[in-house]
Amino acid sequence: QVQLVESGGGLVQPGGSLRLSCVASGFTVDYKVIAWFRQAPGKEREGVSCFSSSDQNTYYSDSVKGRFTISMDNAIDTVYLQMNSLKPEDTSVYYCAAFQGAFTRPNMWSVESIYDYWGQGTQVTVPS
Repeated sequence: QVQLVESGGGLVQPGGSLRLSCVASGFTVDYKVIAWFRQAPGKEREGVSCFSSSDQNTYYSDSVKGRFTISMDNAIDTVYLQMNSLKPEDTSVYYCAAFQGAFTRPNMWSVESIYDYWGQGTQVTVPS
């Protein structure tokens, strides 16, 4: 049974940091694309970052570029999202997702419909 489990969310003051973890079970993260999405209340889910195992490429949305870093530990099938300089607008439920295919067009990584598996989400709150 394929499962993605996120953890690491919480309440953090503006300017602070959090590290989210996504642990995969039922498959190996090798040769997979693992992404982080987020959804704030009343807003659509948006792509935050993505790690492509096959070519080791990373992708970031403009809103988090330079502040967030995605990484993967293949040995324990875990993907991390290090979030620094957090802002109130980063407040969201963060989800990890896995895609078993290959990107065939630009910015495909941020299209949520391509992802095969999703975690249950972890809440990140940055008060204003």
